[in-house]
Amino acid sequence: MQDFAALYAELDASTATGDKVDALVRHFGRAAPDDAAWAVYFLAGGKPSQRVPSAVLREAACAEAGIDPWLFEECYQAVGDLAETIAHVLPPGTPGPRQGLAAWMRERVLPLRGLSPAGQRARLVEAWRELDAAGRFLLVKLIGGGFRVGVSRLLVQRALARHTGLDAQLLAERLVGWTDARTLPDAARWQALVAPPGQGRAPEGRPYPFFLAHALQAGPDTLGAVGEWLAEWKYDGIRAQVVRRGGGCWIWSRGEELVTERFPEVVAAAADWPEGTVLDGELLVWPEGAAVPGTFQQLQPRLNRKTLPKKLLAEAPVVFLAYDLLESEGADRRAEPQAARRARLEALQQARPGLRVSPLLPAADWAALAAARAGARGRGVEGLMLKHREARYGSGRTKEGGTWWKWKIEPLVVDAVLVYAQAGHGRRAGVYTDYTFAVWSRTPQGPEEAAAVVEAIARRQPPPALQGDPGAGPLQLLPFAKAYSGLSDAEFKAVDRVIRATTIDRFGPVRSVRPTLVFEIGFEGIGASPRHKSGVAVRFPRMLRLRPDKPLHEADTLAQLKALAQGLRTEGDGAGPGEEAVEPA
Repeated sequence: MQDFAALYAELDASTATGDKVDALVRHFGRAAPDDAAWAVYFLAGGKPSQRVPSAVLREAACAEAGIDPWLFEECYQAVGDLAETIAHVLPPGTPGPRQGLAAWMRERVLPLRGLSPAGQRARLVEAWRELDAAGRFLLVKLIGGGFRVGVSRLLVQRALARHTGLDAQLLAERLVGWTDARTLPDAARWQALVAPPGQGRAPEGRPYPFFLAHALQAGPDTLGAVGEWLAEWKYDGIRAQVVRRGGGCWIWSRGEELVTERFPEVVAAAADWPEGTVLDGELLVWPEGAAVPGTFQQLQPRLNRKTLPKKLLAEAPVVFLAYDLLESEGADRRAEPQAARRARLEALQQARPGLRVSPLLPAADWAALAAARAGARGRGVEGLMLKHREARYGSGRTKEGGTWWKWKIEPLVVDAVLVYAQAGHGRRAGVYTDYTFAVWSRTPQGPEEAAAVVEAIARRQPPPALQGDPGAGPLQLLPFAKAYSGLSDAEFKAVDRVIRATTIDRFGPVRSVRPTLVFEIGFEGIGASPRHKSGVAVRFPRMLRLRPDKPLHEADTLAQLKALAQGLRTEGDGAGPGEEAVEPA
């Protein structure tokens, strides 16, 4: 544990890629096999579920430090990180015997979940007293599920390649599925990871590393002749590989989570595939007979439920839409050109008519594809995917063997008002960067009515009714989205000053502010949501820009948000031009 804490501190303090790789190589060289296995798990992105609630962590830290909760919260707001705050406030401990990371995980961390809050507090205090500040910091990160450090999986692969002398691509393939929490790391898994080529047999259901696309920023004409590219719709679902081997079926998400049991209808459909078949594609809600897929919001309950009642299966039927063939007849096809893999996929579809395949969009020129992209949102898709005909199926976001481009449609946009703010974490600690935005419940009758609402908010009073028109109802600002990205550091600091100067009230770490700022907010999708006061929820909201030119009363309304959602449903209700290219075969 102490060794891994030292590695964490070294990685966190370094900004040079070479130094980080050197630190990883040194650690792998001295760590015991089971400790190295756990180190790879965390560094490659593994996140065990939260073992202890944050409230229990706070209570235990306050009791051990002998401070009141209000003082702890003040410290937390200044520091911006729970683990760092706890490490700072705890009194010095007495170092205990050194134990490896694996022993700590097996004996100290994983058993915490089954204990009562009192038992958890006792175990936490016992552990904290044996560790220094760096060890305590790391332990809270591991317990709270918030472990993050500036190391990518690619860096881990590079370090392992140097340590073992193995090919980095081989290691990338062996690391697929490594962070799935169902199979915990141990010495045997480490030995299989670093075994010579041809040894360390992979689990039968393991997928291949996912090939990722780049965002197309320039015009598509910069890519050369349109005939060199295969164009498909970019669907808004869950990227997945379906593996059919040895009489079994496995479904892996792009995050390398095994999600097989959540999509029984996909497993049933794959039972007809030949043995030794691996397909890449998208999991989508797609009711039978519908011209376009359902929304991502309809798919989310399938991810969040541990059990799948018949009602949910009926309301959100899921299909797997294939767009690449990675393995057939047990042979790895990734080195074949994109066009050749596509031909194999279409041949498999002809032999298995139940297989659904993403359609290609034929186009005479880029202008034709641009016209198709313009209508993408009404078809329930996010834009286009462009894949070079000669592209190999790579690993990660690389251009070495060819390229995939995602040519997404422009985001939906509204002008919204900042109403709540919370400080950021890490390097943004102490600066208010996480914002909640609202729209008007209806169109203000003018700047005077909007100003009256702002004054009522500042005085913590109910919104005033419109004079002379009681039927219009009170004007309110209704929260609908949270965003924390899109501004520069300088802009965040400028907004932070406004937030501090206009704070009305505090609710723990959240500040309620006097509405003064209008932002242009972009998002990918919108739908109804009973969990939000506004009744709508947006997907991937981010700040596009500040709108100092926009008066407060000209910010958008809930009706405009709902019109966007209704427009999407209306566009997707019927078949439009080229609709035959939307229906999956």
